[in-house]
Amino acid sequence: MNPATLIPTPDAIPVPWGWFYVLLMLTFLLHILVMNAMLGGGIISLISALRGGEQNILLGKEFSYKWPYTIAFAVNMGVAPLLFVQVLYGQFIYSSSILMAVWWFSIIGLLILAYYAAYLYDFKFDALGGLRIFVLEFAVLIMLLIAFFFTNNMTLMLQPDQWQAYFSNASGTLLNFSDPSLIPRYFHFVVGAVAVAGLYLALIGQFRFTKSKVDREALIDKGMRYFTVASGIQILLGIWFLLALPKEIMMLFMGRSGYGTILLLLGLILAGVALYFGYKKQVVNASIATLVLLTVMILMRDLVRIAYLEPYFKVADLTVRPEYSPMIFFLVVFVAGLALIAYMLKLAFGCRKEVTK
Repeated sequence: MNPATLIPTPDAIPVPWGWFYVLLMLTFLLHILVMNAMLGGGIISLISALRGGEQNILLGKEFSYKWPYTIAFAVNMGVAPLLFVQVLYGQFIYSSSILMAVWWFSIIGLLILAYYAAYLYDFKFDALGGLRIFVLEFAVLIMLLIAFFFTNNMTLMLQPDQWQAYFSNASGTLLNFSDPSLIPRYFHFVVGAVAVAGLYLALIGQFRFTKSKVDREALIDKGMRYFTVASGIQILLGIWFLLALPKEIMMLFMGRSGYGTILLLLGLILAGVALYFGYKKQVVNASIATLVLLTVMILMRDLVRIAYLEPYFKVADLTVRPEYSPMIFFLVVFVAGLALIAYMLKLAFGCRKEVTK
């Protein structure tokens, strides 16, 4: 069967596709920053709890204060990029979501459980005693499972040739294990989250945004060590991920495409720069390098998606039926929302300063 016959007809869009593309890249960057802090922070807290010791316990307590609203930010920041993916690639992501519908819909319930566990870990940290490690494990495992389901969907949507498995499995439980890039992509995502979360914890110490009695210098030191080690592992996982891609897509980053090759070289250089600053414990410089590196990696990820779908579809071919008012309304609300978030964070910092006086 020709896989193209399984792809639904795309809907028309209200403005030229470039608007949605830029907004997808921007909102996904915002989401990935907070989401990495959420997932990676939980993993670091779990490792610290398993290692034991006063400073490790205090690190977990410090993160417990941040975890619930980090989850809230990650979820809310994830809505916009998911919607923009649906606008540009709706016929692909809706199809893949149906094929794995049982796992996809389970994310809602799983996320509620993880959110509840995070609140329990925060508000009952001292009362839980030794049980808090089980609450932490429960929440982290759920988040890792959710991340796995997302990785499955993001790969399955790119491979209409795999959709034919529906005819032998129509139960909505299809997972994309036949894709050799699935596992390295997933681990690349998880370890990257640990690296960014290490930087997040170091920034908390650097700018004294602490509520517990954790030693600020120890927080910076531990955060930067996690950042440096995880970033080094990330480079190896990135090579594995690259080699697991189909050869024609892999070669886009190795000379076949000037744009793809430049992105790969930039990524390697920025990774080296970030590692250097991480080793030197230069928190701000490492943060700037990491932000630029994440931007490059998002563009590389997008190039992979374009290459996978090129035999079937190009976003430039989408039909435009002009209707600009929804886009204008979104932009106004989006900017206002970012301003409100900045104001809430300012209030949070202000409250912290008053408490510490």
